[in-house]
Amino acid sequence: MGRARLLLALSLVVLVLLVETTAPRGQAHAIDCGASCSYRCSKSGRPKMCLRACNTCCQRCGCVPPGTSGNEDVCPCYANMTTKNGKHKCP
Repeated sequence: MGRARLLLALSLVVLVLLVETTAPRGQAHAIDCGASCSYRCSKSGRPKMCLRACNTCCQRCGCVPPGTSGNEDVCPCYANMTTKNGKHKCP
């Protein structure tokens, strides 16, 4: 009976390790960039330009700060991305 429990416990550990190591990276927290950026840019004066920049940033960083502006501490990658001229890239 003791060996059966030990075997079961070891099997569960191996199964968990297999699932963790074979799961695709970045898929667990996939974000809908289109919907997130549509809301983020909903109050922008230049919505097409805002959406283009936001979608680029979202695809590279995997996140978009909540709200229509600010809250950039939630997504540091998004907040720190700059253009070649050193200006903030992400709206």
